[in-house]
Amino acid sequence: MTVIVRDFVPTDAEAWVRVRRAALPYMVTTPEQVAFEQANAHPDRRYRLLVAEEDGEIIGTAQVGIVHDSPEPGQGFCNPYTHPHRVGRGAGSLLVSTAEEYLAGEGAVAVYTWVLDEPANRVFAEKRGYTPSRPAHFLHLDLTQGTLPPRQDPPSGVELQTAADFADDPRPLFEADAETTADEPSDTPAELSDYEDWLRNTWNNPGLDRELTSVAVVDGEVAAFSAANTDGLTRYWSGMTGTRRAYRNRGLAKLAKTDSLHRARAAGYTDAYTGNDADNGPMLAINTWFGYRICATEVRHVHNIG
Repeated sequence: MTVIVRDFVPTDAEAWVRVRRAALPYMVTTPEQVAFEQANAHPDRRYRLLVAEEDGEIIGTAQVGIVHDSPEPGQGFCNPYTHPHRVGRGAGSLLVSTAEEYLAGEGAVAVYTWVLDEPANRVFAEKRGYTPSRPAHFLHLDLTQGTLPPRQDPPSGVELQTAADFADDPRPLFEADAETTADEPSDTPAELSDYEDWLRNTWNNPGLDRELTSVAVVDGEVAAFSAANTDGLTRYWSGMTGTRRAYRNRGLAKLAKTDSLHRARAAGYTDAYTGNDADNGPMLAINTWFGYRICATEVRHVHNIG
């Protein structure tokens, strides 16, 4: 049997999610979210989804594109995953080579990828010229256990709201997201400056749960927030949790995240996941306080192709 690599089509969405969940069970995604992100990607991102297919079965996937919102041009990304029951058939190698050829044609000089911190995965990356950079952790919290810290009363002058309360004008959330994203540790830092793109790809993303996204408001200004993504069933993912610079060191991020997690549990979600850069000590400490435990580690790798 021969493995081929081709472009994703909308009818692949269910199989795409099946492979991704098997290879990376800590991520929360849905077929609707995959198809939405592919259809609505910013043109400058040059976003492309690849699938590896063997005898009509999708056994591998890859997200490929340019980090268009980075201040440093020419930064590409490729995140390939093969179903763990279908490794050793050449799907991963073919996905990577196809992605690199495409990215080189789009002007990329470097390709970044996340690699699970397991011997076979790291050997695979290193054989293809990728060198390790910064690590990040996946963390899990069992919401069915009684270990979630109790809700806190907001301090004087602080009000807890949800993203749904900003439906008429979400720009304050965009501004908070842009400021906190700029301060997030990353090999490929991003600068969020395109409000219309943020509306299209973040605010209107079907994975974003506005009712579970909690926002701390101080004297009418957005001070901190904890974004929630869900699969509509049992799995909850904490996206960006951050505090604007003028309001830091007041416990507002913890306040917002506590509220969001309690909302998630009340809504019937049983498993909470999040990602944490290994160098982001303050956020790792907050997550540990909540009861999150590291369940896997990925290491960012880079290959210079320019």
